[in-house]
Amino acid sequence: MILDSAVRLFLGLVFLCLGCTQVTAQIQSQSDTIQVLVVYHSLSGNTETMARNVVVGAEAVPGTRVLLQTVKEVTADVLFSSDAVIVGSPVYWSNMSGEVKTFFDRWQFEFGVFPEFKMRNKVGAAFATGGQVSSGKEVTMITILAAMLGNQMIVVSGGGAFGASATTEGHSPGIDEAEKVGAKDLGKRVAEVAWMVKRGEMSRSQ
Repeated sequence: MILDSAVRLFLGLVFLCLGCTQVTAQIQSQSDTIQVLVVYHSLSGNTETMARNVVVGAEAVPGTRVLLQTVKEVTADVLFSSDAVIVGSPVYWSNMSGEVKTFFDRWQFEFGVFPEFKMRNKVGAAFATGGQVSSGKEVTMITILAAMLGNQMIVVSGGGAFGASATTEGHSPGIDEAEKVGAKDLGKRVAEVAWMVKRGEMSRSQ
């Protein structure tokens, strides 16, 4: 009888230790990864092509999980669980498209980012595609970054002064290899900076 009780106690302790090990492993695995959300709106497919190359760049950084979604697919849970958000838009009248602007409006009216500033200290970046060399791509990226700054995010550039961009008409139809490289550079830099931020937060909490 006493032996049976001792065996049960021993087995219980073993299972408890195994459970603790699994929980610890889950915590460690969560701390060993970051999530980068790449969001875009695209009608012609050009902005989507840039988005997919941004994903490739971010995935090149070890431990980085990347989600690719359109502006209409993003949910509050996905947005708030991401360590970084990279937003891409075509140029419409020298500005971001209406769909991308609506996406940012949803942050408050649907997702409720305020008053807690739920996007605070997350890393943000932008990319854009436009038909002509001077069609408002930089203005478009600046307006995206401005929306992020209003949410107290940490904005970075890459692939260009304000982000990655591509000219898709005239002498440069579609997305050329140099523009794809710029998109990959942007994704990689965002992931690297997001890791810096996360490691800084982890070191302060220890």
